[in-house]
Amino acid sequence: MKFQKIISIEKIDAILPQTQCEQCGYPGCKPYATAIANGEADINQCPPGGQEGIEELATLLGIQPKPLDTTHGVTKPRAVALIDESICIGCTLCIQACPVDAILGAAKQMHTIIADECTGCELCIAPCPVDCISMVAVEETLDDWKKRGADRARERHEFRQLRLAREKAEKMEKLAAKQTTAVTGTESSNTAALAEADAKKAVIAAAIARAKAKKAAIAPKNTDTLTPDQRAQIDEIEARRAEIEKLKQTKKD
Repeated sequence: MKFQKIISIEKIDAILPQTQCEQCGYPGCKPYATAIANGEADINQCPPGGQEGIEELATLLGIQPKPLDTTHGVTKPRAVALIDESICIGCTLCIQACPVDAILGAAKQMHTIIADECTGCELCIAPCPVDCISMVAVEETLDDWKKRGADRARERHEFRQLRLAREKAEKMEKLAAKQTTAVTGTESSNTAALAEADAKKAVIAAAIARAKAKKAAIAPKNTDTLTPDQRAQIDEIEARRAEIEKLKQTKKD
């Protein structure tokens, strides 16, 4: 059964406790409200809201209330997280898990909870590798929390989602730029290698040309006064030299 989404989603979300605990099976109160409005989720999946919240939703949507579905958890008194700072190792896993950025700290440094901002979602407990986080009951009713902190928790959750989306986009841009640089660098490297090879070929070709020119310049001089016998001896020597060069070339081939 679908409800009027334009009207109902915001009104449904306003009834939810904004703990952003995900016990309902959705990643926050707004997604759960949207699922209810679309007829994809029942109204009794929010343990923090309790039976009172279920009845408020039923009245808003004009349907019959029903008992809390305990497969999603049970209703508990309001509580906030507390970090045993003497045990905390500064792993930041709890910071990453907090849906409203209510934990202060940095890698390898002690973390602490901002109690006034903590929604009591308990999402920070499971990731902690040293079990230094516990829940401490507070003297505050659900109605008091809704009046004092629900709206702010909604804003902090939405801001966090925007921040995470922005950081993801920036990370993707940097990765794309890095890949482009790598490709461009490879192309430049290949071009430089080809240019270097061409330069080497040119140097070798020039050296060969100089050698040939030098060899061609070495010719018998002052031959005008040679006798026929002397000329014949020189021709014989040149012929033997040519034969030796020919043999050398044959061996190389």
